[in-house]
This record gives sequence, structure tokens and C-alpha cells, in this order.
Amino acid sequence: MDLNIVVLAGRAATVPEIRPLPDGRVYARCLVTVRSEHPRHRLDVVPVHWWDPDLSVIVRIRSGSNLWVAGNVQRRFWDGADGRRSRIEVVAHDIQVADEPPAPRSADPSSASDPSRAD
Repeated sequence: MDLNIVVLAGRAATVPEIRPLPDGRVYARCLVTVRSEHPRHRLDVVPVHWWDPDLSVIVRIRSGSNLWVAGNVQRRFWDGADGRRSRIEVVAHDIQVADEPPAPRSADPSSASDPSRAD
């Protein structure tokens, strides 16, 4: 069985570029940086694409915003002046801005003691 699922927790390296397309769809692209500690310290810059994004999320993304990205990996190929080229990128299904405070919890004291209502 094959499985292509990616979850990234990183920072926006760029403000998203938003492009409306002639067919009415919208395309957004940004770069996300992800730090790795093992096997060595490094910083990867991952291109992320989102088709028909939730614009209310996209407009809140600033350079440096903490992001959660869920999607899959895709490899694109094209012919360039120096031959056949390829790029690996993430096609996002969902992006969450993690900089924002969580939604307020209910002040209902019964929710604190009811395990069936755990967050």
C-alpha cells in the first residue's frame, strides 16, 4: 500500500503569492522553512502550493508566521534551457496559522470534569 501524507510545522519564509486563474480557480504559493536537528542541524525551505485556498487563512499569513501544513508530496517535471528539470513540492490540503491564540474555551464548569468533552 502506498501512502503520500505530509505534515509540516514551520515558518512562512514568504508572504503567499495568490493568483486567480482564467478558469475561476485560485492558486496560492509560498515557501515554508522547517528546522531539523537530527542527523544534523539544517533549515529546509519547502515550496508549498494550495489550490482554491481558504482566503481567510491566506491573508493572515505573514513572513515568519508559524504554520501547520497538511498535504502530499508532488514532483513536477519541465524542460528548461539546460535540459529536463524537476522540483519536489508540497500540495497543501489545509494550512493553519499557529501564531493566533486558541479560540476561547467555554466558561461552563461542567466541561472541565466531563472526559467525553475533552479537547
